Amino acid sequence: MKITKMECFYVLPRWNFLKITTDEGIVGWGEPIVESRSQTVAKAVEEFSRILIGEDPLRIEHLWQSMYRTTFYKGGPVLTSAISGIEQALWDIKGKYYNMPVYEMLGGRVRDKIRMYSHCGGKDAKEFAKNAKERMEAGFTAIKTGMTGPVKNIDSFEFVDTYVSRFAEARSLIGKKLDIAIDFHGQVSPAMSKRLCKELEPYFPMFVEEPCQPENVDAMVRVAESTTIPIATGERLFTRFGFREVLEKGAACVLQPDICHAGGIFEGRKIAAMAETYYASVAPHNPLGPISLASCLQLDACAPNFLIQEHPSLANGWDRGEGYLKNPFKIVNGYIEVPKGPGLGIEVDEDVVRERAYAGDWDSPRFFHEDGTVADW
Repeated sequence: MKITKMECFYVLPRWNFLKITTDEGIVGWGEPIVESRSQTVAKAVEEFSRILIGEDPLRIEHLWQSMYRTTFYKGGPVLTSAISGIEQALWDIKGKYYNMPVYEMLGGRVRDKIRMYSHCGGKDAKEFAKNAKERMEAGFTAIKTGMTGPVKNIDSFEFVDTYVSRFAEARSLIGKKLDIAIDFHGQVSPAMSKRLCKELEPYFPMFVEEPCQPENVDAMVRVAESTTIPIATGERLFTRFGFREVLEKGAACVLQPDICHAGGIFEGRKIAAMAETYYASVAPHNPLGPISLASCLQLDACAPNFLIQEHPSLANGWDRGEGYLKNPFKIVNGYIEVPKGPGLGIEVDEDVVRERAYAGDWDSPRFFHEDGTVADW
């Protein structure tokens, strides 16, 4: 079997799907993307196609190594994200060829269903609590909330008090049954993270995600050592090499590899195995589309130290695959059943993919402080 064609599709609301075709008629799908850089990643996929067309798609590890190592410069968000989407599609092809789910080729499933968490917010504590209760009524047992805007390097007492009071009030309205994670999104300095975490501890966050920017691991270590709240990170780390220092220094106990960025499904499994030796959990990052979700579920099914799976919960259901997948994913009582179908366990409706095409020019928000200086998003 040989790869004959690789084609990217920019699709609403901001995603990029990849279709890989073979000479035996087996097709695989992946999701290669960097948010707000879809066109750049698609170009990288096109460049990789020069060495992939004509190759055997079943040799996934060999092709991964060829894409990652045969040029002098390797890694980073664009190249590794392109590799990730390609790798997902190759596993989809291989699973269809052998008529088994990807997780069966990675050791087999260790669970029957996969716990999900939803995004949740609100303009104030009451609206946040209302939205959270709606998630609970929909069956979710966990949610994640985030920062509402830029945070100064050393922010005010008023900011800390307002943020913590809002969370505390929401917690009192919601109760103790719902797990609530908080995403600092790398918007907060280590100094401010320590202050916020100290004040948030009594309200038992499930974890705090990206308490500071991920480049300086030692800074994150100091945050982790200052609080009892579990620290999570990983959405902006690439391949197992990017996670090594985080684990060795104890910067986080919840790793969040993004299967569309970190190197793909098998690379995610390698990261999970590394985490297991440090008694750390994996909770794959996923704010993207249904092919990304399908890829995450394959890892979740076979990683014994899996914690919980992120799910954006778009109102139109597109992230679960409404329209895009002929059989969209269903969340029942906060869980998705482990998929049983071959490959990624999905059947993409290419007609809908083409109908929902857009220019691929979605851009991320940009934050600025009140004095005009750039803030982290």
